[in-house]
Amino acid sequence: MATAALTSLERQSVWRTLKSARLLKTELLAGLVVSLALIPEVIAFTVIAGVDPRIGIFASFTMSVVIAFTGGRPAMITAAAGAVALVVAPLVRTHGVEYLFPAVILAGIIQILLAALGVAKLLRFIPRQVMIGFVNGLAISIFLAQMPELVDVPWAVYPLVAVGIAIVYLFPKLTNAVPAPLIAIAMLTAVTVFAKITVPTVGDQGELPESLPVFTLPTVPIDMETLRIIAPFAVAVAFVGLLESLLTAKLVDDITDTPSNKTRESWAQGAANVVTGFFGGICGCAMIGQTMIGVKVSGGRTRISTLFAGVFMLVLAVAFGDVVAQIPMAALVAVMVVVSAATFNWHSIRPSTLRMMPKSETFVMLVTVVLTVATSNLAIGVGAGILTAMVLFANRVAHFVTVDRRVDGDTAIYKVTGELFFASSNDLYTQFDYAQDPQNVVIDLGASHVWDASTVAALDSVAAKYAGYGKSVEVRGLNEPSARFRDRLSGNLD
Repeated sequence: MATAALTSLERQSVWRTLKSARLLKTELLAGLVVSLALIPEVIAFTVIAGVDPRIGIFASFTMSVVIAFTGGRPAMITAAAGAVALVVAPLVRTHGVEYLFPAVILAGIIQILLAALGVAKLLRFIPRQVMIGFVNGLAISIFLAQMPELVDVPWAVYPLVAVGIAIVYLFPKLTNAVPAPLIAIAMLTAVTVFAKITVPTVGDQGELPESLPVFTLPTVPIDMETLRIIAPFAVAVAFVGLLESLLTAKLVDDITDTPSNKTRESWAQGAANVVTGFFGGICGCAMIGQTMIGVKVSGGRTRISTLFAGVFMLVLAVAFGDVVAQIPMAALVAVMVVVSAATFNWHSIRPSTLRMMPKSETFVMLVTVVLTVATSNLAIGVGAGILTAMVLFANRVAHFVTVDRRVDGDTAIYKVTGELFFASSNDLYTQFDYAQDPQNVVIDLGASHVWDASTVAALDSVAAKYAGYGKSVEVRGLNEPSARFRDRLSGNLD
């Protein structure tokens, strides 16, 4: 019911936009701005992967179009992305580009299977501080990615970037009729062309395509040897791409205050990769920087902006390649610098926030940020952040368990309070006075809950230790689920 309702709301949103000239203009201009920012970015990622730039542009077109109709997060931009380009680079380098396309197809199939298994539901296990670290790491990565365009370049690049930043920042204070990034790109391009200022341009990044993508079957043998070669890369692409896409979807949810269907987004990402593989494209996933340009800077809210980001990009690259090639990289750098500043969660690093926040929470955020930036891989940063949060949480909860001892005649009674799982129950064995206790020992677990086999094993060890002293042990007070769990496992863990 929730999915059906969500789909109905999305349909109404698209129809409302199509009926409104103002809303439709916003969506189309958002798509245009994103497409202009996509071209050099995609070319750069294909260089990382070691493939022809046209392969990245074709992939961005097919993925944008497929996601526009099938995705679960309206207005999110999906294209050939750097995170997955890094994953497949070794495959292209060692086996050639021919093995890339079946790997992309297989990655898409795996993503569809993961969607069917409900992998999107795992998002709820990502702590808030990891999400903040993800956003901040993303913002820093976007900013650092612009640095190569500011090193060893003509002096004119610097004033152009400064003017571009000023336009993107100040123009919305005058009017929102046209996206500020589009104004910045158009004005800086006009200045460099008519004033004949020599600076790096989009055309310097790589060759643009002159034709449309065509359906192509993989040329490598479809056998177990090919599967052995491509499977590790396909699995890595599937997980990295899904993680980045789902986190981006959650980020857009927060920015727009609208929900999205993460399961639908998961299988749609897979379908987009399958289609892309058959059209000779590189793998892709959600592109966070371009999504922020479309949603946060340009005001895109529906699938229309996503669709036309891909359509405009292909049209611009194929039909207007000579014009696009003259866009100065300084204009795009200016846009991305503003995007990085707008994306960063400045509240998270205010002194007042840091003083109020538990140190462990701040540490989780820092781990996520540092590893995201250091590895240039959002998936590694988020994974490390989640692992750190889990360890710190387990350590904190483990210290909530207390053991109180009292002696009543010939019976020692131990009252255990707190949640018992591997982190807390591993120390349980040391909390008993085996030699000095009287003949009878009672372990009262009425204020506890047994969560795992480690706890059952610990209780068995305590009972065995007392048995070695010839003393009896009674465990009492277990709630029904804990009692059933212990009865099933006790004595069977050696």
